[in-house]
Amino acid sequence: MTILPTTDVVSPRTIGVIGAGTMGTGIAQACALAGLSVSMLDVDAQRVSHGRDAVADGLERLVRKAKLSTAERDAAVARLRGTTDYGALRTCDFIIEAATENEPLKLQILGEVDAVAPPGAILATNTSSISIAKLAAATGRAPRFVGMHFFNPVPMMALVEVVHGPRTERSTVEAAVALARRLGKTPVVVKDSPGFVVNRLLCPMLNEAVLAYSLGIASAEDIDQAMQLGCNHPIGPLALCDLIGLDVVLAVMEVFQRDFNDPKYRPAALLKQMVAAGRLGRKSGRGFYTYG
Repeated sequence: MTILPTTDVVSPRTIGVIGAGTMGTGIAQACALAGLSVSMLDVDAQRVSHGRDAVADGLERLVRKAKLSTAERDAAVARLRGTTDYGALRTCDFIIEAATENEPLKLQILGEVDAVAPPGAILATNTSSISIAKLAAATGRAPRFVGMHFFNPVPMMALVEVVHGPRTERSTVEAAVALARRLGKTPVVVKDSPGFVVNRLLCPMLNEAVLAYSLGIASAEDIDQAMQLGCNHPIGPLALCDLIGLDVVLAVMEVFQRDFNDPKYRPAALLKQMVAAGRLGRKSGRGFYTYG
């Protein structure tokens, strides 16, 4: 499905973002900066408050770098509303689920969102690997359900994978493409398949880097430096695992192992052990490297 630039797609006015974690706050910040009103929802007031602070900090960094004026910062902050009430989504015409990469949790959230969202609202999921068709089945609006896979950190990363399921209407894909462009992103339209494009290629490489490290082939630093200098990668694979979150990498590999039923997608034992030990990377302070 090739989507060309469109001029007749109705732009959303109010965006709902489910999840005030790293991805949710990044998406909320991008939407608020693009002039959209945003309702950011999470399960408790503390998480919502932390998410609002994260957005404010992100905007302040842009001010310090002279990429944003104080007036633009204040206007963006004013467009962001934090809430724990699903009822706030009744006024949203485009809702993006950005909860953690946990299939049962996403299915539960999407069912609750579908129950309160306006009939014409589009529902999108920021999943990095889970079937769009399966997630859409938790709602009564598969034709208006689409994947929008943003990349971390959202304010900096240019790509959004727009993923169409077997029942996603073309107009829904067009609306997601138009929204991505409004946020200053480059959308790439892909078919529903485990991992889509980027993670289908990237996560097996990251898993192989973990395996190489566990076998003592080289140190974490040397593995990363080898890939940076030998392949011109801006960041090494183990440092990238830490940035993404080892739990997220493991979740994607487990989806691949289950859906493809191919042993080449088996997660490295060390990856499982580190996640079980809470060594998730930057967000926990320790992964393959230690962070202050």
